[in-house]
Amino acid sequence: MEQRQVNPMVKTGLEFGPILAFFVAYLWLKDRVFTFGGTDYEGFIVVTAGFIPVFLVCMGLLWKLTGHLSRMQIVTAVLIVVFGGLSVWLNDDRFFKMKPTLIYLLFATALAIGLMRGESWLKLVMEGLVPLEPEGWMILTRRIMAFFFGLAVLNEVIWRTMDTETWVYFKTFGLTAAIFVFFMFQGGLFKKYGPQEDKDA
Repeated sequence: MEQRQVNPMVKTGLEFGPILAFFVAYLWLKDRVFTFGGTDYEGFIVVTAGFIPVFLVCMGLLWKLTGHLSRMQIVTAVLIVVFGGLSVWLNDDRFFKMKPTLIYLLFATALAIGLMRGESWLKLVMEGLVPLEPEGWMILTRRIMAFFFGLAVLNEVIWRTMDTETWVYFKTFGLTAAIFVFFMFQGGLFKKYGPQEDKDA
C-alpha cells in the first residue's frame, strides 16, 4: 500500500500520545490497588492493561491514515502486547519494565548482524527518511547500534535498582530525550554524507 501524507501533528500525537497517556494515568493511579476476580492489582498493572489497547488503536489509526507502519513500529507493538500482556496476566510489572531492554537489544543485534554482512539494515528501517551516502549509512548504523546497546543496559540498571516511579519518568522522558540528543549530535555526519546536490548548493 502506498504511503500517504498525514498532518505531522496528528502523526506525532498518535505515536507519542499513548506514552504520555500512560504517564498521566500512572501518576493518577500509582497509589491505588484494584481487585479483580479476587486478585489485587497495583495501579501500574492496571495502567499497563489500559495502555496496550490504546497503543494498538493509535497504531491502527496511524496505519489507516498513512497506509503504512515501519518495521520498528510493528516489532514494538508485538513486544508491547507480549510483555505487557505477561505483566498483566502474571500480575508482575517486571515483564513490562524489561520490554524496552528487549526492543533495544533486538534492534542493536539486527544492526550488528547487518554490519557483519557489510550492509546497513538501518537504511531499511528508516526507509529513506534520512538521505545519506553508503559510507554515511554504515557510520550511522555503527553509532546507533552502540547507542541501542547502551540504552538496553541503562534500562536494566534503572528498573532493577530504582523504584517504579523513577522508571516511569525515565521511560517517558529520559529515553525520548536521549534519542533526541543523540540525533542532534549526528548533524556533522548528516552534513558530510548527505546528498551531493545539497552540499553543492
